[in-house]
Amino acid sequence: MKSASDAPNNLLYLPRGRAPATAEERQLEKLVRDMAKRLGSLEKELGRHLKVMEKALGSKKTLKNGTQEKIYKELKNLQSRVEPAMQEIVEKLKSTVEVEKREAGGGIFDFLKGLIPGLDFVARHLPLSQEKEVLEEEYDPFGRDPAFEQTLKPFFDFMYYKYWRVETHGVENIPSAGRALLVGNHSGTLPWDGSMIRLAVTNDHPAGRDVRFLVEDFVYYLPFVGTFMYRIGGVRASQENAERLLNTDHLVAVFPEGVKGLGKYFSQRYHLQRFGRGGFIKLAIRTDSPIIPVAVIGAEEIHPLLFKSSLLAKPLGIPYVPFTPTLPLLGLLGFIPLPSKWSIYFGKPIDLSVYGKEILDDELEIHRLSERVRQTIQNLVTDALKKRRSVWRG
Repeated sequence: MKSASDAPNNLLYLPRGRAPATAEERQLEKLVRDMAKRLGSLEKELGRHLKVMEKALGSKKTLKNGTQEKIYKELKNLQSRVEPAMQEIVEKLKSTVEVEKREAGGGIFDFLKGLIPGLDFVARHLPLSQEKEVLEEEYDPFGRDPAFEQTLKPFFDFMYYKYWRVETHGVENIPSAGRALLVGNHSGTLPWDGSMIRLAVTNDHPAGRDVRFLVEDFVYYLPFVGTFMYRIGGVRASQENAERLLNTDHLVAVFPEGVKGLGKYFSQRYHLQRFGRGGFIKLAIRTDSPIIPVAVIGAEEIHPLLFKSSLLAKPLGIPYVPFTPTLPLLGLLGFIPLPSKWSIYFGKPIDLSVYGKEILDDELEIHRLSERVRQTIQNLVTDALKKRRSVWRG
């Protein structure tokens, strides 16, 4: 169906090539342009609702009280009405010069009134989470590619289940719905930890929730890696991006150690570095998001960092060039991580709502809360290491 918003600018009330001569004509043209734009928006909104209904009809879940049959009827009714109604209105806008504004408006509003019961039915009977799932598959503002992810799923499942044999603990501490900020230790030279945290929640949480993880800027300067990160759901680390995700009730994973954590020497493994300036604390308070502390065990051993050169890194636009037992000695093969045994621990939620937004300007209090979270994660890491018997077997 061709969208009303796709109509050329000159197929309004005035004949092709003639500019509006009178104030009334100019006002009428503006009204029609605005209405055409609104029709385009309405059509897109309706299209989204139709996709939700189609997905619900194809779902194996049982809809109670005959809802499925009602949805089917509404779907057929809307599909049969929307295209001719749209075409009729657009044709009016194309061909009518003398038509009165009231006549055009009446036709449009009659059409809108006819749609309201169907759209209202959808809103009342289909869960919002289902609609979000459809919309996220259709479009992601950060460049995520669900089809690409599906292609790579066997590879990531292999890394998760077979190669690193990831075990999760405390995943029930993550809420089944609503926003939360997952704050973890960062390690591994290359950012595998974000993707494994995401898989841990998707695979092992009862609700199978998705996690969007923030990735340091320098990763996007690496050949092919930046685009790859976007397509598998990574999001460039910034307050604005994280806030946007949390305000739409996503789970967001952040690593306040940043590059300092990712690039710490093997001799410093599992010792958390300083947590920046507390930006994640402000983020949690601004968005009313609980903080879930996360400890990742096993990532420090996948690329043991022995030396790093910032001098060699400058021409490449990255913070350092890593030297590990395999990099750069083995070339591209050196990027293959070692098969350590991973465990991921999710701690109890930390609720900062009791502090209120008035502390956002209190840097001392923000720093204190940041240190509190850092120490909580460090304690999780330390306790987990005490339970570990082997780097390779867990």
